[in-house]
Order: sequence, then structure tokens, then C-alpha cells
Amino acid sequence: MGLLDGKVALITGGARGMGAAHVRLFLEEGARVVFGDVLDEEGKALAEETGAAFVHHDVTSVEEWERAVATATELHGRLDVLVNNAGILKFRRIGDMSPEDFDRVIGVNLKGTWLGIKSVIEPMKAAGRGAIVNISSIEGYVGAEGLSAYSASKFGVRGLTKSAARELARFKIRVNSVHPGAINTSMAMDPDLMNEVDADAFVKSMVIKRFAKPVEVSHVVAFLASDRASYCTGSEFTVDGGLLTGAGY
Repeated sequence: MGLLDGKVALITGGARGMGAAHVRLFLEEGARVVFGDVLDEEGKALAEETGAAFVHHDVTSVEEWERAVATATELHGRLDVLVNNAGILKFRRIGDMSPEDFDRVIGVNLKGTWLGIKSVIEPMKAAGRGAIVNISSIEGYVGAEGLSAYSASKFGVRGLTKSAARELARFKIRVNSVHPGAINTSMAMDPDLMNEVDADAFVKSMVIKRFAKPVEVSHVVAFLASDRASYCTGSEFTVDGGLLTGAGY
């Protein structure tokens, strides 16, 4: 018995990094998976490897959300789970950041999440229930120098999650947020960011003194997508190795 047996899941930003880890684990746990990304080459390769269905998906586009949701429902007859995983990070101090870059980060990370929630309400109502997992960040709790747009977007995801949880509970749709810390992905290793971070000091500030594997986040996401989390909604789950305990972060 898999944790997600019988579930149909749509995962955004699924071509690499944490998203790809979510795709693989959800399949292992028995879900039928459709995943989207703007990275077509990586997405098609992962689909061929795993058997999941890939669709080109820009999360800022209403039309592409409609296509992604339609792909899931047409292939599998229903939609039970949405993982709003797609996100981008741009390291720029406020004085150096263009309004266009700010809008782009907010558009993908926050508006894209809002569009995702909006897009799955009707198919989840038709299925009789649903689970939405929004990937935020520890930067949704604390501001970080050079990450004003990213932090603003991830703080916004927290508030959006709580509002959606209240609105959608009447339809038996649960909405929770996950807040990863130091995860070993290409986005976290952005060169502009790494050039500004004192890596030794950062690791010393951790309680668990290592970067996490992406799948360590995926296990929490899978739990929240499953019926075992049936009484969890509007909640925030950190996967940060204790980074937010206040030990120097």
C-alpha cells in the first residue's frame, strides 16, 4: 500500500530539483502524476524515465493552467492533489533590483500559486475533496538580504495558504504550506547568492549541520497530500534542519 494510492496529482516546477523529487516520490507512493515546467528538455526526459505525464507549463499563464489541469483530468478522470512547487529566485539588493525583476519573482512565486489554487477548485470539488500543498520557504518567515522579492513572495504564500484554507474547507479541500530551508538544489546554489553568503558561518548556524536532500522535503509534501493529514489545513511545516530555532540565522 502506497501513501498516495489512487490519488491523481499535478506538480508544478517538476522537471528538476525538489519538483523532480516530488514527482518520483509521489509515483513510488502510488499516485498518478502530471507535472509541468517551462524546462521542456528536462521535463520530457523525466517523463520518459518515470512514466509521469509532462506538460509545458508557465504558472503565470491562465491558459497554461487550464491546459495542465485538463491534461490531468483527461488522462486520469479526476484531480486530487496540487503541489504548487514552481518558483524562481533572484538575488539583488533593493537598490540594484529592477521593477521588472521584482514583478517576475512575484508573478511566478505568488501569483502562480494563486492561479494554481483557483484552477483546481472545480475539479477538486468534482472529486469530492482535495489537497493543495504550497511550497514556500524559510524566507517566508524571515527577511534575507538581497532576497526582497523572494521573501515578499514567500511571505505572501503563507497568507494565501491560510485564506485559501478557510475558503475551501467547505469543499473538503485542505491547503497547507511547506517551508524548506537549505536544500541542495540548483536554485539554492545560485552563483549570485553563493558569492554573497559566508558558507561556513551559514552551516555553523544550522542545528542539523548539512544541506537537505530534496526528497527530505518531498516526504513532508507527500504526507500533506495524503489522507493521513486529514486534519491539517492552513498550517505551516518547516523542513529546515532547525535553522529557524534562532541559532544565528
